[in-house]
Amino acid sequence: MKIREKSFVEIQYVLTLDSKEEVDRSDPNKPLSFIFGTNQIVPGLEKKLEGMESGYKGTLVVAPEEAYGEHNPDLIRELPRQNFPDDMEIQSGMVFQANTPHGLTNFMIQEVSDDTIKGDFNHPLAGQNLNFEVEVVSVRDATEEEITAATACHSECSPSCCSGCEGESTCDDSKKPK
Repeated sequence: MKIREKSFVEIQYVLTLDSKEEVDRSDPNKPLSFIFGTNQIVPGLEKKLEGMESGYKGTLVVAPEEAYGEHNPDLIRELPRQNFPDDMEIQSGMVFQANTPHGLTNFMIQEVSDDTIKGDFNHPLAGQNLNFEVEVVSVRDATEEEITAATACHSECSPSCCSGCEGESTCDDSKKPK
């Protein structure tokens, strides 16, 4: 069976960047499972998997515009130092969460001065090609219950089924490749 809309799909994957740095991988004992067409994985990976069959093995490269977008300099913001705990030693590279109109969002500290802190609100993988070494473990028709669960989770984007929204209409499912 080929991967198509509303297929239940299981894959094993290793995700690397062009630098060869490994940033994520599936559990060897538990493949990543998702319902095709319900926005549970990176859009570009889903697009490239369409039509594949169980047993497919290969490398799929997903460009930034089909993953986490290009790095956007407008998402680097100067924040008042007073918004952070007085007793905390804040350093470049630290990650914090901010409550935004789109929900909780992570950001990384870039620079620290006496009065301001520069935070980068881009996804950590923005601007990166994502290289997925993929094996399609299984493909079958999804059950109505699986489809309902996948689409309910996506439409609600609640902490019980997602780790939060990324400021758009897609959930960052806890099983989604990072």
